[in-house]
Amino acid sequence: MSTSDRTGPDRHADVLVVHASKAGGTAGIATVVADELRAQGLRVDVATATDAAADDVTLAGYRAVVLGSALYAGRWRHDAVRFLRRHAVMLRGRRVWLFQSGPCGPDAAHQAEQGAAEPISVRRLREDIDADPPVTFGGVLDPATAHGLARWMARGDLAGDHRDPERIRAWARTIAQSLQPVGHVSP
Repeated sequence: MSTSDRTGPDRHADVLVVHASKAGGTAGIATVVADELRAQGLRVDVATATDAAADDVTLAGYRAVVLGSALYAGRWRHDAVRFLRRHAVMLRGRRVWLFQSGPCGPDAAHQAEQGAAEPISVRRLREDIDADPPVTFGGVLDPATAHGLARWMARGDLAGDHRDPERIRAWARTIAQSLQPVGHVSP
């Protein structure tokens, strides 16, 4: 777990940003979210879903959790779903925001704004922790790093980086605003 904002062993960040990424695109979104939350004055830790899903990881001390997963063939990465399942009890007592990344190609921005379908397993777990549906962001399909079916898909017009950093930052700002005390003016 990245703990660059901690100042001591008992010091917890305000927000834990967790990501499940296959080729790095979702991890990049998590970084943009974390950077924007920090710019808004929050203390943030970032972790992979694999690390954060470990049995010995605790969410005690975090006021909120942001969880994002790559979306492949209508499914979230297994480690992100495992994180939701393993930490459901602790997530119920916190503010939780979810995001998914995946749409690629010329229509990616429109698809992202419309929102990709939420996987059934994620919907059930999300409802159990009383979180809103995931926000969808465009994904990345890089021919140089794609494997299997993705490599074949990357040969066409789906290839490229279809993330919208300003849309991601704007979403992160809404999270920060909802976590600020009443009357607090963010930087």
